[in-house]
Amino acid sequence: MIEFCLYFLITIATYIIMEFVAWFTHKYVMHGFLWSWHEDHHLPHFEKEGFFEKNDLFFIVFAIPSAASYMLGTFIPSLTWLLFVGIGISLYGLTYFLIHDVYIHKRFKWFKHLDSKYSRSILKAHGAHHAKTTKEGCEEFGLLVVGKKYRPK
Repeated sequence: MIEFCLYFLITIATYIIMEFVAWFTHKYVMHGFLWSWHEDHHLPHFEKEGFFEKNDLFFIVFAIPSAASYMLGTFIPSLTWLLFVGIGISLYGLTYFLIHDVYIHKRFKWFKHLDSKYSRSILKAHGAHHAKTTKEGCEEFGLLVVGKKYRPK
């Protein structure tokens, strides 16, 4: 039971930490030296060709540490805890996909309408981020944690 609780806590802690990893990566990598991968994500939809964006390469970048954690945690008994780090990363990745690609950008028509104060604040914050089409001057780099000015009163 103690082992289960520890692995559960590792999974939850990893999930929470991933919001800050995503924020840091978005601000300093995507809007930094890998802007060439992320730039097409800031273009209006009518300027894009096809379904995929270069920005989708970041899915692979984030999948690598998750996959490595799964493999090391599964095959090396002393590193079992890493399996649960991989699970936490995967769960955050699923959340990111569902909120960012499905809900916000509507790349898949799965959610007709989500309406809550929190979901509206996520939309407002992301809209503010996409108000700029350049890598400079953007705000709101996170996904689940939004700035106070976008939160409902």
